[in-house]
Amino acid sequence: MVTPGTLLKASFNASREFFRLSAQDDALSSSAVAAPFAPGARPSVIVPIRSIGPSHGERIATHLLTLSPHDRYLRFGYAANDEQVRRYVDGLNFERDEIFGIYNRKLELIAMAHLAFSIDPALQSCAEFGVSVLAHARGRGYGARLFDRAMMHARNEGVQMMFIHALSENTAMLAIARKAGAAVARDGSESQAYLKLLPADIDSRVTALLDEQIAQTDYRLKVQARQFWSFLDMLQEVRRGVSGSRDRMQM
Repeated sequence: MVTPGTLLKASFNASREFFRLSAQDDALSSSAVAAPFAPGARPSVIVPIRSIGPSHGERIATHLLTLSPHDRYLRFGYAANDEQVRRYVDGLNFERDEIFGIYNRKLELIAMAHLAFSIDPALQSCAEFGVSVLAHARGRGYGARLFDRAMMHARNEGVQMMFIHALSENTAMLAIARKAGAAVARDGSESQAYLKLLPADIDSRVTALLDEQIAQTDYRLKVQARQFWSFLDMLQEVRRGVSGSRDRMQM
């Protein structure tokens, strides 16, 4: 069982980097982008994954609209235009489904996952998973970690089968599903993967609570850091203005 001390230490190591100036503003930290791991296994370094609600709707839209036409095609199964993307965001049911996100230091949503629960009363033990990662944030295992987080949440909600509907050319998504032990069936240009989930246990419930607490703390730190740097920028502008006035007075 993962101990609270291990998770909190990992969160501190990842979060403290947000208060340092860096040329790599789109990265969480050098320690938080470790090699991808197999879903279902706990990573050695925690990447804070936050459950996000309707107040982040515009950031979700910005994230999806940033995807290239080909990436939108892989994510939605069709070449979604801007209007279709916004309709998707407007139609998200935050009360029924679960949306997970990874933010960088700029509070940019660089990766997100949608765990959609079945609306059919006869299939309440089923859920579908979808994920997207911005191009500049790929290669860090974020898709796999989002899958792991969604899988744990699904277990705790009593889901027995998790489905991934993807285009057959979406090899990255299908690889994540296969590594988790999902069975993948291909039907022409589309593939359907399904994964049988283990029942929830004490470890899955406690770990999910700790993960969410760490992610919320991590997000607040990022907000405070952004506010602090904005304050410093404003203060610097004031100082420059004062300095300019003095120089003019001395002329």
